[in-house]
Amino acid sequence: MDLHLTDEQEVARQTAREFAEKKLLPLAAELDVNEEFPTGPVTELAGLGLLGMMIPQSHGGAGLDPVSYALAIMEIARADASTAVILSVNNLVAETISLWGSAEQKDRNLPRLNSLEGLGAFALTEPHAGSDVQAIRTRAEKKSDHYILNGEKTWISNASQGGTFLVVAVTDPTRRTKGISAFIVDGKTRGVSVGKPEPKMGQRASHSCPVVFDNCKIPTENLLGEEGIGIKIALSALDSGRIGIASLSTGIIAACLEEMTRYAKERTAFGKPISELQAVQWMLADTAVEYEAARALSIFAAWRKHAGEPFSEKAAIAKLYASEAANRAAYRAVQVHGGYGYSRQYRVERLYRDARVLTLYEGTSEIQRLVIARKLLKD
Repeated sequence: MDLHLTDEQEVARQTAREFAEKKLLPLAAELDVNEEFPTGPVTELAGLGLLGMMIPQSHGGAGLDPVSYALAIMEIARADASTAVILSVNNLVAETISLWGSAEQKDRNLPRLNSLEGLGAFALTEPHAGSDVQAIRTRAEKKSDHYILNGEKTWISNASQGGTFLVVAVTDPTRRTKGISAFIVDGKTRGVSVGKPEPKMGQRASHSCPVVFDNCKIPTENLLGEEGIGIKIALSALDSGRIGIASLSTGIIAACLEEMTRYAKERTAFGKPISELQAVQWMLADTAVEYEAARALSIFAAWRKHAGEPFSEKAAIAKLYASEAANRAAYRAVQVHGGYGYSRQYRVERLYRDARVLTLYEGTSEIQRLVIARKLLKD
């Protein structure tokens, strides 16, 4: 196995890193405090081709491979997890349409997902249906040449700006999981209303909103794939999304390691830098090990996907490990900073809050363990 990055992959990583350090990191703390959507940075990322990096070049995207995508998300997340998840969700929607959509659906929607105006949002979760996807109640009722969509979604990332919603809804309640379908819904469709962003603990510049669909008229040509395969489409989207969140988690670990290493060298206690204390050294070492492991697992899952090999289990492993490691890294980073780590004047306070949701969205840690265990027991 060749572990070297290709020239294209290195360019993607370096482009994302330079943007993150120069344009994103200086704004990240202010965006977090104000819960402000990063309109300027996202627009610039669109210009760099990173907003729609997984969209084929034939439809105006960068056409990057999954490894390049993972590397870019790591670098963006290292500066700001909120912006990284905005990119991750947009590319999830774009990739799902690329995989399951008709030629007409791709032509109509993929170019829009390269811009802020067409930003993608994945409308799956409902107030009473999170991990239990088959419990969704949003209903799409067939009416000759269209569907009538009614229901409520919650915690929908990018919804405040969303121009392109990927909506999962029940089309035939008598068929249970085989009665669920997926639709592409324009955010300007009459009857679509987006509520105020949730007041979140972390990743506050990424808006997560409730979305209500009230008698929305959806043309039949907006049905993604065919009726009854909505669960299959949603699960395939989550598989790819987990590579994004594993990569995002890896970026947070990298940021924690940088901050705690820098502070350990600068801070003195007992007449010497705290970096000379074994307790601190062990925290640095443990974080370095977990960073390398998370990065390797994330890239391996992305490589499997790029090679056309089954990657669902590997994505779950990467997401599970990296998200939990990010929480451990953030804990250590605050611990090394002592009382200052509890202050918003220090970056680690934001990293600590941003890390907490990583084990919840795109499938909880418990769901990842189920995915992994079922694969082991099936073989």
